[in-house]
Amino acid sequence: MVKQSAGLLMYRHHAELEVLLVHPGGPFWKKRDAGVWSIPKGLVEGDEDLFHTACREFTEETGLTPHPPFLELPEIRQSSKRVKAWAFAGDCDPTQIRSNSFMMEWPPKSGQLQEFPEVDHANWFTIPRAQHCLIKAQLPLLKSLCDQLE
Repeated sequence: MVKQSAGLLMYRHHAELEVLLVHPGGPFWKKRDAGVWSIPKGLVEGDEDLFHTACREFTEETGLTPHPPFLELPEIRQSSKRVKAWAFAGDCDPTQIRSNSFMMEWPPKSGQLQEFPEVDHANWFTIPRAQHCLIKAQLPLLKSLCDQLE
């Protein structure tokens, strides 16, 4: 069965359009940059509404509260899951992002549980830079945002 995720893409207009992306936390992603950044998103819990999931996950991964109006973005396919997203205008200091955390055994087979943030940092990206850093499957979200803001 295909998993369903939902997320939000915050954008702002400075000298040019910028989007807020998050870098995944945990030891697997620590030294990776290009192609691993993402919109804040997460899995739908039970029969939870997709938009509610998107807002909940955004808050859990950034510590920020999203606000309307929202632009609906297309659903994309990312690996073995579908991702539904919306965008909204906002601004923040990415150094102030506060993410929830998760536990995992690390190092592998050590029997030791360690806690890691779901998001280890966030940053504002211009669209060309975001196209380089974003997970490739999420690129249609950028295109849709740009098309809607033209």
